[in-house]
Amino acid sequence: MWRDAILVAGKDLRIELRSRVATNQIAPLGVLILVLFAFALGPDRPALQKASAGLFWVAILFSSVLAVQRAYAIESGDAAREYLRISGLDPAGIFVGKAAAIAIQLLGIEAVLGAGIAILYGAKGGAWLIVVVTSLLATVGLASVGTIYGVIAGGLRVKETLLPLLMLPVAAPVLLCGVEAWNATLGVHLNNALPWVRLLILFVIVYVALGIVAYGPLLEGT
Repeated sequence: MWRDAILVAGKDLRIELRSRVATNQIAPLGVLILVLFAFALGPDRPALQKASAGLFWVAILFSSVLAVQRAYAIESGDAAREYLRISGLDPAGIFVGKAAAIAIQLLGIEAVLGAGIAILYGAKGGAWLIVVVTSLLATVGLASVGTIYGVIAGGLRVKETLLPLLMLPVAAPVLLCGVEAWNATLGVHLNNALPWVRLLILFVIVYVALGIVAYGPLLEGT
């Protein structure tokens, strides 16, 4: 499984390095979302700081939808999806590889948007270890959900509009845990961040396990 995952992730990342869709299109869209909300909230610095975690993860959520659509769009032509299905690769390895490639792209976007909320919103915090752990866990969760529903929507004609409708409700718990953990870490809410991190770990385990088990049947059935 791990060998096949490395092959699939390497293939997707090489395509992204050549096309640079994440750096030229997805990341600028995320920054634009932060800028627009900064103008909408006005010059009130405390309000911007309180909203920074939520706006960051909303931008990441939209970026993840675009990244997933891109990951499956490159397989829609030249029967690439059919070749992948009959390639003999472990379906679990395909899932892990595609989710890993999406997660790596999202981590790069998060680094850019994290700098954006520090500059635009003045967000500051001390427990950066929790921020980093939360970001890694939430990224894996979003990538796993996107990979599961990406293969479902990829075989349908209306995949461009159906994917967000399928993905967003299931990704909502990951988004909520990420926002609340960041709020606690950044001092917006005084509640402890650790319960939200534990809950986030639970959702990530469930989504990753579901993807490993169900990706093969989903790939064959679409």
